[in-house]
Amino acid sequence: MLEGKVVVGITQGDCNGIGPEVLIRALQDPMFVEQFVPVIYGSGRVLAYYRKNLNMQGVQVFAVKRAAEAHPRRINLVEVSVAEPVMVEMGQPTRLAGLLAYNALEAFFQDWHEGALDALVTLPVNKSTMQSSAFAFPGHTEYLADRTQSENSLMFMVSDRLRVGVVTGHVPLRRVPELLTTERILSKIRLMSETLRRDFELERPSIAVLGLNPHAGEGGLLGTEEMTIIEPAIEQANAEGLIAVGPLPADGFFGAGTWKNYDAVLAMYHDQGLIPFKSLIFEDGVNYTAGLPLVRTSPAHGTGYGLVGKNLASCEPFRQSVYMVIRIAKARQRTDAIQAGALRPQSLADATDTVER
Repeated sequence: MLEGKVVVGITQGDCNGIGPEVLIRALQDPMFVEQFVPVIYGSGRVLAYYRKNLNMQGVQVFAVKRAAEAHPRRINLVEVSVAEPVMVEMGQPTRLAGLLAYNALEAFFQDWHEGALDALVTLPVNKSTMQSSAFAFPGHTEYLADRTQSENSLMFMVSDRLRVGVVTGHVPLRRVPELLTTERILSKIRLMSETLRRDFELERPSIAVLGLNPHAGEGGLLGTEEMTIIEPAIEQANAEGLIAVGPLPADGFFGAGTWKNYDAVLAMYHDQGLIPFKSLIFEDGVNYTAGLPLVRTSPAHGTGYGLVGKNLASCEPFRQSVYMVIRIAKARQRTDAIQAGALRPQSLADATDTVER
């Protein structure tokens, strides 16, 4: 931290998407910027292009060679380049944009390994344009797990009202049943519970576990995965002292508002969890990667090619991603200090830092 503020690395994402636009719009607010130390990993030329086209010339960035040189009261930029001239083609997926997005991530990790950064916020990328021999991952989550050598990670969509994680992430739907095992589900329950305790400061978190099949299998009539795979994982989790309930039918669970009774929800596959999450909570929603030594968030939306350059893209999801990463970074620091005996436990009201909104 610098002067008590969390140092947040921000990767520019796809330069042809809405990432640079929402970044600049959010950084126009001095009250927002003063709450953390921003270190942008991207192209100064790209930022200048968007500042000019969107008439947002008031945002000043200051170039630094690495995060260790960041000024605590400035918007810092670590210049990321490619071997050819940087071109912005708003709303278009291009190979150059993918390469620039990848180089931004790699530049961040160089500084993170030196201990100069506390957290990461990634702006949206186009996964297909990033594919190469260096980036052979279906998304940020898998890349980050590999880059931090994390054996177990969790795509965790979070907000102040709802938190949803998924057992299987960026995989074709036809592969979901074969990837579901009792041990895999149990490992996600354990990770989710530990994340809620360490990063969200919930002493005894409760987790709702969804079924795979319609009506959670209807007692075996519509599938047996609930009885043979999911229930044993829940039983073992409860035997270990965790609080897990299910398997629950996904449609009624969200439709009836039952999700409000739990601290988090574990879905079996991507769309089962993310469709209701984004339907109920979109602008306030944040994509958090649990299970990493790194605290990382991202807006819960994509590149938004159809919105680029029209002053229609909201910067609120990005702002919420920054607020969340600050809160989690500070919560993790407190929780780890308490566990190490360096701090005495406090009440939630006393321990939780408020973030101006």
